[in-house]
Parts: sequence; C-alpha cells; structure tokens
Amino acid sequence: MSRPVSRVLTLLELLQAGGVRTVAELADRLGVGERTVRRYVDHLVDLDVPVESVRGRYGGYRLAPGHRMPPLMLTDDEALAVLLGLVAGRRTGITAAAGTAGETAAAKVRRVLPERLRHRLDAVLDSLTFTTAPAESAAPEAAVLLPVADAVRHHRPVAFRYTGGRGGGGERTVYPYGLVAHAGRWYVTGWDLSAGAERTFRLDRVRGARVLPGTFEPPPGPGPAERVLTALATAPYRHAVTVRVRGTAEEIRTRLPASVAIVAAEAGEGGALPGAGGDAPAGAALAGDEVWCRVEMRAERLDWVPGVLASLDRPFVVERPDELRGLVADLAGRLLDAARPAPPGG
Repeated sequence: MSRPVSRVLTLLELLQAGGVRTVAELADRLGVGERTVRRYVDHLVDLDVPVESVRGRYGGYRLAPGHRMPPLMLTDDEALAVLLGLVAGRRTGITAAAGTAGETAAAKVRRVLPERLRHRLDAVLDSLTFTTAPAESAAPEAAVLLPVADAVRHHRPVAFRYTGGRGGGGERTVYPYGLVAHAGRWYVTGWDLSAGAERTFRLDRVRGARVLPGTFEPPPGPGPAERVLTALATAPYRHAVTVRVRGTAEEIRTRLPASVAIVAAEAGEGGALPGAGGDAPAGAALAGDEVWCRVEMRAERLDWVPGVLASLDRPFVVERPDELRGLVADLAGRLLDAARPAPPGG
C-alpha cells in the first residue's frame, strides 16, 4: 500500500473515532502539512465518504451521516469485539436481525481482515464453547423494530397488525412505553388503545408497524422490563397458582424470577401463618418476626410446579388449586421412597 493511500485510510480511522478533529491535530497525527490534510479530505469526499468541514475557532473536520455506510477502519480489539458480539448475539437470541443477517455481517468482517488477524480471531472462535444451549431466537423484522423504537423514543403512538399465540389478532394502536429483550425474544409494552388496557406484544408477531401523529406521556411506575416480566408471570394460562412461602421476597426470587412468579411479602401476625387461621398444617406456626411471602404463578400444566416448590427448600402452604396439593403429596411420597435405605442384597 502506497504511503498516501495509507495516510488517507488513517485519516478515515481518526474521523471515525467521532467528534471534530482540527486540521492541526490531523496534520500532527499523520505527519504531514495542513495543506496535505485538506487534499486527503478531498480524496475521501471523492470516494463518497461524508466528511464535512466545521468552521470557527474550534473547527476542523468530522464524519457526517451519509446515504451509505463508509468503509470501517477497525483495530484488532474492535474487530474481535464485533465478531464476538455477533456470535454472542446469535447464541442468546438478542440479535435483532431476521434471517442470516448476523452471519453475513460476520462473514463480511472476516473477509476484509488481514490474514494474520483473521487466523488469530478464528483461533478464538474455534476454541470457544458455551455452557448453555443456544436460545430460541424470534428476531423481529427491521421494518418493525425501527419504527416501534422511534415511537418509543419520541412518545408517539404506533399502529400495527398483530397475530396472537393462538392465531387471533388484528389492527392495534398502542402508546409504547419501551422495548424489552428477554429470553431470545423482543417485546414492546404499552397502552393498547384498542383494548383500553396495558398490553405486551412480541415483536416477531408484529407486521406493518407505522408511527402515527401526536404524542403521549408515559405513566409513572415500573419500567418497561418490570412490566414485561409481570405480564409474562401473569399470562392467562390454564391454572392460577397461589402459594405462601416462608422467607423474604429477595430469597424466593433467586429461585422464582419475575418472569415466572409474582412475589409479595406478608408479615405474620399473632404467631400464625398469614391467612391460615386454625387450619394451618403442622409446623406452620411461626414467630411474630418471621416473614412469609405470597407467590402467584400461572401455568398451563401443574406437573412441574411441585418440583419448583421443593427446590425452594423452605416451608410453604398451597392455597390453590386443590389439584396441586395432591401433586405435592405424590412428589413427597416418591422422595421419601427414594430416601429409604436399599434392602440388604438389593
């Protein structure tokens, strides 16, 4: 690579770092005169790189948005960060790009890397393993994500077509409070004018999003992430489960995250289990300073709930449904049988 070309690319790299760079600063970094810096800028402009001049005492040059992305100049560390970010994004389902956009982006970065750096990065990627299975990704379309994000940022209503999990749906007009990425899926939460209630929508089920005129004021209270987790924990599944568990809300949430259960602290009164009265089971009595929490969950099936409750390793009392009490008793019996010593010679 000839020296002038190398310096032009170095100039592009300096401008891509952001901000306004004075002519004197650029001349010093490139080891050339100020007139030569201006000539190098002209070369970049001829290549459709959007370099603009800033006048004034602190003026100079900066990189402006253009109609297309200019060539990117990445250091070794930046190239590694980009590729690892794309890999991690695909693994966690967080990459907001439908189809193979993440893979083609990674391929384009690798294709232009120097051979020395490409081999070193391949060594990292080939030797990297993950302790968790890849997340099931449901990436939204860019034509959906971008207008919804714009509506969130500028507090504008957004209209779209929505298809629910069971196939129903239709046109919705929403005041969007925020975007949330959770467990490989993207959600938007907000006030659904069509239903007159707060709702959470999966972005991969949204089509034809468009920003509408007007503005709204987001309500006070929980942030978008908490609203989405609460919506997931209270989704209208078949069974409504209510259990009281002894322990603080913080202790219980380590095993029951906000996307699974709603946990609310309840202090005991009079040394008895809250709400149990005279029908409290043996061992349910407690001192006045002990704390019990009400745990509410929704579940399509109950077969997994007894194991989750047992994993809490804390006293609990099932309030509803009655069917769950029988399943807990069955699990307790199986555990008791497994704990008995094996017969001699068995």
